[in-house]
Amino acid sequence: MKLSKVAQKLSPSLTLAITAKSKQMKQQGLNIISFGAGEPDFNTPKNIQDAAVEAIRSGKTKYTPASGIIELKKAIFKKFLEDNELNYEENQIIVSTGAKQCLSNIFQAILNPGDEVLIPVPYWVSYPELIKLYYGIPVFVDCNEENSYKYDIKALESKVTANTKAIIINSPNNPTGTIYTYEELVEIAKFAEKHNLFIISDEIYEKLIYGDYKHISIAKVSEDAYHRTIVVNGVSKSYAMTGWRIGYAAGNKELISLMSNIQSHTTSNPTSISQYAALEALNGSQDMLNSMLVEFSARRDLMVEKLSDIKDITFIKPEGAFYVMVNIETFIGKYVDGKVITGSMDFSDALLSKELVAVIPGIAFGLDNYIRLSYAISKENIQEGIQRIKNFVEEIK
Repeated sequence: MKLSKVAQKLSPSLTLAITAKSKQMKQQGLNIISFGAGEPDFNTPKNIQDAAVEAIRSGKTKYTPASGIIELKKAIFKKFLEDNELNYEENQIIVSTGAKQCLSNIFQAILNPGDEVLIPVPYWVSYPELIKLYYGIPVFVDCNEENSYKYDIKALESKVTANTKAIIINSPNNPTGTIYTYEELVEIAKFAEKHNLFIISDEIYEKLIYGDYKHISIAKVSEDAYHRTIVVNGVSKSYAMTGWRIGYAAGNKELISLMSNIQSHTTSNPTSISQYAALEALNGSQDMLNSMLVEFSARRDLMVEKLSDIKDITFIKPEGAFYVMVNIETFIGKYVDGKVITGSMDFSDALLSKELVAVIPGIAFGLDNYIRLSYAISKENIQEGIQRIKNFVEEIK
């Protein structure tokens, strides 16, 4: 029997081997320090847990409308209005099983075979695979280090074609932690208007911003941008609710209607209990979020301080999210234990074997001369892990 050609063309995880090796070593009792976490290491706040328990006890365990309960949509409406100065109606909002399903719904709803979607390099690993799954073509736009790996209009113009359907923007960005300014968003919005593109704005790390930086949704910069943008967000990162699987999107009502229809025939409604938990996350106390942000900021500063002491590496100081991209270009072509380092996979594998430190190879995001470190771990592990990395690079010849 023949299997799906589209599914077979999906790229396997480039980090799978290192992740599996790390877990195996942990099971053997080795003291592995992992910088791979893509989720907060805090537990879900108690008020949110309590709301979920109450939902179970009060019988809110049945099917809900496929696109989400009205109470949660109203809370999302309020959040967009207060946080982003964006005004949406109920029929412009969909609640899904995580932000990833929102993205999946979007690509199913807008793509026809051969349609192209512009993706910045580096990128979140699932963007290109979701596009390919729905017969689209991911088009990678190389961004430069001097501009913190954000879009450059000249680079965008060199990649756009008659087949380009959409552009993805991710701010704050995973993996770099960089944030687009208002002026930069205006330029991208004008580019999208010029070429009549959908704008897919992934804003899942919106609440995790440090210092004086501010998140601005591209949907806010102009009336045209508002109508062509689909904003994707969720509660996973901001409220330590990754396992609850609640994301949401807002945009053009015709597109949201199509996404809702798609969802009704695939997963149907997101878990009812998780929806009531998300309702409390958005409407309830924000104290835990604020405390988590203070802790992440302190961890970021600690990681930056410790990385600055390592010779021959550079890094991108994050403005948001909880990742640091570390440039290891100096070590490519050199040897460790007689083996040449050809890229981020070799570097990461050798680091795990010699120093028991797990990192994410940059090749997973399209940048083979980088590794990604998450600071969603304790300060003690950050200090110990960075020291081990320092010991490792000092041995590279």
